[in-house]
Amino acid sequence: MSKKILMITGDFAEDYETMVPFQTLLACGYVVHAVCPGKKAGQTIATSIHDFEGDQTYTEKRGHNFALNATFADIKASDYDALLIPGGRAPEYLRLDPEVIAAVKHFFDADKPVAAVCHGAQILAAARVLEGRTCSAYPACRPEVELAGGTYAEIAIDAAFTDGKLVTAPAWPAHPAWLKQFMAVLSA
Repeated sequence: MSKKILMITGDFAEDYETMVPFQTLLACGYVVHAVCPGKKAGQTIATSIHDFEGDQTYTEKRGHNFALNATFADIKASDYDALLIPGGRAPEYLRLDPEVIAAVKHFFDADKPVAAVCHGAQILAAARVLEGRTCSAYPACRPEVELAGGTYAEIAIDAAFTDGKLVTAPAWPAHPAWLKQFMAVLSA
């Protein structure tokens, strides 16, 4: 039986940080359910493409429509082996949803693998699960990681960091390292 991964995402999640892990994990034999609060299986979310073009922060362009394959209202976190949180602007809003926060807390309370990239750390900080942990994220999220009691892992944009069963990375250029480390944690 394949391990089941819950991916919580939302409108204007980063395109690559949503599609690449979803497709990669499916291709590697995992069952991945992509959900968004207030949306049902078959509905789509709008994604955004963030790029690093020499400005003080990333630039943003409209991405693809990403089709959800499960309904948020129907999921039970206890049915899943792991959690994946893409970045982008979606975490800024998802962190305000008490059901999202409850799901995130379940994975940490049950000591299950969690992968978060980029702004996904905003959800982890809101769920208050970073205390005593080391976590990477998009550099602008460093204050949130630290205010939540975590240690910010300052690593290269294409690197990832594993702290126990938490695997984090600063942005989509880290996909190879991030997904490799996440799959290693899933296999352990």
